[in-house]
Parts: sequence; structure tokens; C-alpha cells
Amino acid sequence: MSGVVVHIRVQGKVQGVGFRDYTRRQARALGLGGFVRNLVDGSVEAQAIGDRDALESFVAAIERGPSTGRVDQCLVDWHQATMSYGEFEVRTFQGMS
Repeated sequence: MSGVVVHIRVQGKVQGVGFRDYTRRQARALGLGGFVRNLVDGSVEAQAIGDRDALESFVAAIERGPSTGRVDQCLVDWHQATMSYGEFEVRTFQGMS
């Protein structure tokens, strides 16, 4: 899968509230590839690839978040795809790099 890539870092009450599963469901419903994972600082990182319209819908869903959590800040960066992903997946916990 190729196209445009969006990288999102979400801060707030986003760990332990089903945020990663919510993110995966949103991405798969929109036909996006990529990943989501928790970061050591308590934030969640997601990267998705697909067409721009689907990605904009994805960003809007992430900014809302699941009803069990709270999104305080959503940092969004757009890039032209230089890689490809298969199905959207939840990755294991990742320390900050």
C-alpha cells in the first residue's frame, strides 16, 4: 500500500483506555495500512498510509478518540510515502527514540 503518510502523536488519557484498538478499527475501516503503539511517555504514536481523503477522516477520528479516553493534543505530520505497509496493526510498547 502506498500514497500519502500521516504520522500522529496523541497526548492525553490515551493509554489503558482502548485507544490503540480504536485506532486500528478506524484505520481498517478506511482501508489504511500502518501501525499504532504506546510510547514510554504515556502518549500514543500512529502512522498510516493511504489516500489523502481517507487519512483526513482517520485524523479526525483520532482527534476525537474513543469515549473511554481523552485527547489533549494531537500532533500531525504529513509526508509523501517512501515506504509501504500491509494491514494496519497494533505494535508493542516502544521507548522514545
